[in-house]
Amino acid sequence: MANITEKITELVNPTLEDMGYELVGIEYIASGKHSILRVFIDTENGIGIEDCEKVSHQLSAIFDVEDPITGQYNLEVSSPGIERPLFHIGHYQRFLGNDIKLRMVRPIEGQRKFKGSIGSVSELNHTIELVTELGSVTLDIDMIEKANLVADF
Repeated sequence: MANITEKITELVNPTLEDMGYELVGIEYIASGKHSILRVFIDTENGIGIEDCEKVSHQLSAIFDVEDPITGQYNLEVSSPGIERPLFHIGHYQRFLGNDIKLRMVRPIEGQRKFKGSIGSVSELNHTIELVTELGSVTLDIDMIEKANLVADF
């Protein structure tokens, strides 16, 4: 699945940059004819419905030609929202000190879900230190299945 998102990232990123958008990340949820390809975009001024429609139209045209996914799927273009997903090391660095919740690919000491603040990010080891209520834990970014900021009201 990671190679599908990488392939699509390489395919759409230049177009999105040309259109003035940042590609935040891509989620592909395989579920037969109900599969979903979710593309998260952003700008300094935020994202509106018109932005999502414009990008969706452009990406649909690209996908019609390139056909990166075999089978049926629904394309969703979305803003990252208040509980912004985190996809790569740059996101963890950008939101250092913020609260996040995440799910690991495999359990670490019997636990897959974690919640805490980003204490530090190591580019060298490709890890984050997550400061939780129970103390700090070091997590491999490549083993994080899904991570989101936690909205602070």
